[in-house]
Amino acid sequence: MGIQLTINKARVPIKIYTEDIAPQAINQLVNIANLPIVHHHVAAMPDVHLGIGATVGSVIPTLNAVIPAAVGVDIGCGMNAVRTSLTASDLPDNLYSVRREIEKRVPVGFNHHSRTVVNRSTVNGLDKPLDRMVGKHPAIMKMLKNFNRTWHRQLGTLGGGNHFIELCLDENDDVWIMLHSGSRGIGNVIGRYFINIAKKEMQRHQQHLPDVNLSYLREGSQHFDDYVAAVDWAQEYAWINRQEMMKLVVEALKASKLPEFTLTKKAINCHHNYISHETHFGEKVIVTRKGAIRAGEGEYGIIPGSMGAKSFIVRGKGSAMSFCSCSHGAGRSMSRSEAKRSFNTRDLDEQTRGVECRKDKGVLDEIPGAYKDIDQVMANQSDLVDIVHTLKQVVCVKG
Repeated sequence: MGIQLTINKARVPIKIYTEDIAPQAINQLVNIANLPIVHHHVAAMPDVHLGIGATVGSVIPTLNAVIPAAVGVDIGCGMNAVRTSLTASDLPDNLYSVRREIEKRVPVGFNHHSRTVVNRSTVNGLDKPLDRMVGKHPAIMKMLKNFNRTWHRQLGTLGGGNHFIELCLDENDDVWIMLHSGSRGIGNVIGRYFINIAKKEMQRHQQHLPDVNLSYLREGSQHFDDYVAAVDWAQEYAWINRQEMMKLVVEALKASKLPEFTLTKKAINCHHNYISHETHFGEKVIVTRKGAIRAGEGEYGIIPGSMGAKSFIVRGKGSAMSFCSCSHGAGRSMSRSEAKRSFNTRDLDEQTRGVECRKDKGVLDEIPGAYKDIDQVMANQSDLVDIVHTLKQVVCVKG
């Protein structure tokens, strides 16, 4: 199915790939589409839902400007997945020890490693551009406790919220490793710092906005180039973070008395909170994908469900109207607080039956019932991607 709703009551049209969208999210999309910097139209993926300022699941092409709050504070958040040579028959009946082995090696939540786990050349490669960034914006360092130690030691860590590590089985019973994380504490402070700068810029120029969280930085302004450089750095950090976690998960599996195995398919690594310089509808634009992944012709991506639902490895169709994009997951159907009010741990146990995972109230806000139906989400974007593999998790590690 293709575009299901087109809204023409803003400066540019809004193309929405679902009918399952809350009125508040539509209002946010209208606010975005009324901005003078937006090019051609705004696209909303089938997992679209309310965000802060900018709607999660939106694809926003801008001319010579960028909206820091649309990128958000988990800059470069995304997915990594790889198929192993293991099959379902190689896994033990009880996967608790496998989950605990992963949790032992990969810090979750606010935790980090007791030392830097990446090699020194990788750290050095990140150090120099970061030094230039904080040299111009020293306040960034004050926003993160134990600045250098923290960002070093958070490389190879999961975080919390909707971040996860999973072992999954595909349609052939092959075992996949799949994980979801971003730029951790350093990405958060970079995001917050430049969001505040953009707000101050709008106030200084007395620029009227429908929502202050849509404040933007124009090319040629004092902080535009600095923000773009900072985002590029945070996106690289997030990419490396996922790669390092993948190495640690492989180590955990090798320590779990499983048969010897190899990684048999090249890893897929994709951002879904990021900016990209692209050409669409005749213009060079900055595309902000807020909760969306790139799905160019033949490009592979990952669309996860919730912690009890299916996930998908997809191949993009290069749809022009979606700006070569697709959804980044199922998308929330209720807020975290609403999920905690609506469900209990018995519901969580039932909805994650057959998955080795935490089933306590600390992850209740991530219960599958708080998310949209992933099958419907996939049906709504059949014009955007082809499904290559269907995955079902058997182990899920949450922060």
